[in-house]
Amino acid sequence: MTLLTPDRRLVFYDREGLPYRPVRDGGKGRSIFKIKPKGASNRADEAIHTEHWLEVARAMLIDGLAARCQAFSGGSVNYLTIGAQKLVRYELDPEIARELGIPPEGGTNEQPSHFSRAAIEAAFDAFEAFRNRGAHAEIFGVFGEPRDYWVRSTRDRENHLYPTKPIVGFLLKKTQLNGGWEQSDAAARLHNSGFIIVDRDDKPVLPPERYDHLIRDADRIRLCALNYFIEPAREKGALEVSIRAGDLAAAIGLQDAFPNICQALGGEKFQQLAQVPPPTHTEPNPSSSTIFTYKLASQAEAATMTEETTMPTRSATNLVLYGPPGTGKTYRTAWEAVRLCLGEQVAAALHGDEKRDALMVEYRHLVSEGRIEFVTFHQSLSYEEFVEGLRPSTSDEAGEGFEDVEVGTGFRLKAHDGVFKRISERARLDQVSEGSSRRLDRSARVFKVALGNRQIEQDRHRIRFGLDNSLIHVGWGGDIDWSDERFEDFNEIYSEWRARKDPDATGHDGNIVITFSFRADMQVGDYVVVSDGRDRMQAFGRVTGEYFYDPDAAFHPHRRHVEWLWRDEAGTERSRFYARAFRRHSVYKLNQSLVDWDALEAIVFGDETPRASQSARDHVLIIDEINRANISKVFGELITLVEPDKRLGMPNEIRLILPYSKKPFAVPANLHIIGTMNTADRSIALLDTALRRRFTFRELMPNPLVLPTNTGGIDLRKLLTTINDRIEFLFDREHQIGHAYFTGCATRSDVEEVMRHKVIPLLAEYFYEDWSKVAAVLGDTGQGQARFLEARRLAAPASIAEDDFSGEKLRWRVKGQFDFSEFEV
Repeated sequence: MTLLTPDRRLVFYDREGLPYRPVRDGGKGRSIFKIKPKGASNRADEAIHTEHWLEVARAMLIDGLAARCQAFSGGSVNYLTIGAQKLVRYELDPEIARELGIPPEGGTNEQPSHFSRAAIEAAFDAFEAFRNRGAHAEIFGVFGEPRDYWVRSTRDRENHLYPTKPIVGFLLKKTQLNGGWEQSDAAARLHNSGFIIVDRDDKPVLPPERYDHLIRDADRIRLCALNYFIEPAREKGALEVSIRAGDLAAAIGLQDAFPNICQALGGEKFQQLAQVPPPTHTEPNPSSSTIFTYKLASQAEAATMTEETTMPTRSATNLVLYGPPGTGKTYRTAWEAVRLCLGEQVAAALHGDEKRDALMVEYRHLVSEGRIEFVTFHQSLSYEEFVEGLRPSTSDEAGEGFEDVEVGTGFRLKAHDGVFKRISERARLDQVSEGSSRRLDRSARVFKVALGNRQIEQDRHRIRFGLDNSLIHVGWGGDIDWSDERFEDFNEIYSEWRARKDPDATGHDGNIVITFSFRADMQVGDYVVVSDGRDRMQAFGRVTGEYFYDPDAAFHPHRRHVEWLWRDEAGTERSRFYARAFRRHSVYKLNQSLVDWDALEAIVFGDETPRASQSARDHVLIIDEINRANISKVFGELITLVEPDKRLGMPNEIRLILPYSKKPFAVPANLHIIGTMNTADRSIALLDTALRRRFTFRELMPNPLVLPTNTGGIDLRKLLTTINDRIEFLFDREHQIGHAYFTGCATRSDVEEVMRHKVIPLLAEYFYEDWSKVAAVLGDTGQGQARFLEARRLAAPASIAEDDFSGEKLRWRVKGQFDFSEFEV
């Protein structure tokens, strides 16, 4: 499918097939492209500006210059050159291609391993021209009659089968190539492009299993569904298209793969590939009769939707608000957090002191939803508290913690999540609406049930019975109905069972333990993994019914009803979910810390590792006093992961294995971090340089204009401005007094309380108890009447001469009554 549109006339692809486009700069009132001449730097004033696609194409494809490009998936904008950097192939508007005298599609000497649907169908058109009037004979005429492989067109044609070698030869402009399944062969290239290879009777030919370079399974299903169903319907202008699982299976040549087909057609990955919203489907699902129906947009609308839906709408914010004490940094974080979570429009309506109460209502609501977390850094904070660490747990709490570290009698060390990891995972797994089908309930328990070995016919029949009847069923524990009220605890159940089996038996038997767990431990809403006895998952479901006993059952009378969320009926799934604690032929509750929820969701929903989607809600972590902790100690290796382009799903995504839990971790793009920093705090020497590189710093300085000019006869604006001018003269601007100290003053006595108990002690700390400088800040120069501080000269003791001291010695005292005459209205 081409990504060219009337407004996007040049598209590039990298070696992975990911699309890029030249981007415009909307500055200076014009929508312009920027091209970098040879030898120029990346500075804007050295760039060539143009508004025309023709000039961009000429610069990049003829002159070999770099232009500002960006991936369709978003990320940074860079100057890129085709062939010399990421870009290896291009698609160009045919009209511009004719004017430049170059092919509408091309690339570097590196041969592509696959082709676009448009290119292949164009090759089919060229072959028809060869059949009808001998066109392109210099290529098609060289190849003889086809022998083994043909390729099926995705369009309605009178002759819809074409020989593979001539088609690929035309695309590569080559007359010598093989037609088979090696990496550079014709059938392999067309297969990897999502086209169906058939024999001369139009029967699908499945590729050999031994080749790893050929796409298979879900990737193959998605590409064929796109090429043979979605795109043909879109070309015809259809508003919707339906795909029946059985029809797709027959077209591709797959048998007994309906669960995998339905899983792929219903998955989010196919929706992104085909640019369609989530489909509706018929029941039962999965089945050969399941029909998926997709709403379609027109080609132009689809191209627009591609650009809008694949380009990230969010960019993670890393912000530090810094300034002297009392400038409203912590106060401001509440508004910033609400803005990031709810948007600019909502935040604008909550701006200003008069809206403070309404703002805090929204803030507290977001906190209660878990979308805002608040933490204060201090000198003792560690990585173990902020990210994750080992903490003592009692034996009861540890449960079946196989990865826990036993350090002594009575307790174990168990990995616990810190605030940063908790909110990162909460943001990544956020659900837009309650009951979203794209997430499992990670608070639910998971039980493993081994129903037998799929390789044994009897066990296979037993497993099939459970899958077809939405049941899990076990036979261990005998033919006693354990739902009887008298069996309320394990001892009664075990005694009854032992009496009926062997009155002389001693010791516990694992079978009765299994049945008791199946009856008492498992609850409605828990998940169940069906194992084949070799630690491979055959099915995954949610328990929907209580335990019941079926006396007429031919086998396994102890039963529960289950809603199957995923079934591997054909046995093709090499399960990515491997529980180390599985016990064969048993019911076993898995330790939550051992359950790989990401892998489970990838299997159940047919998606990759879950990440925050563009519709997921934003979350905010507020770090107060961020400069008071040892940043390298607290963040550890995760300091790199907070960079916006290193976030989960971004172009330079980085994942790390955490040291304690041994699980992969990345920071989602919908988690924003806001820090506050008091510039007067010298509790650590300098802020970590790594943090400075990764955060935007916004200064908040004292703002006297927010204060009234008459509070009990005192001009607070003049008072604050005068004090801060003198502090900056005697010390520096980072130790000023913030306006927040005075915002709550309503009377003259309030002002006096602030001066006496907050401002003067803070000044004494600033100047290290040098009271002469404190007096200078307050205007007590020793001439005239004292305003805030009184100084009394101390006489030298009788035994010490005054000449032994340089200067007079003063005793300073804060006055009982302040004189604000300098600042009165």
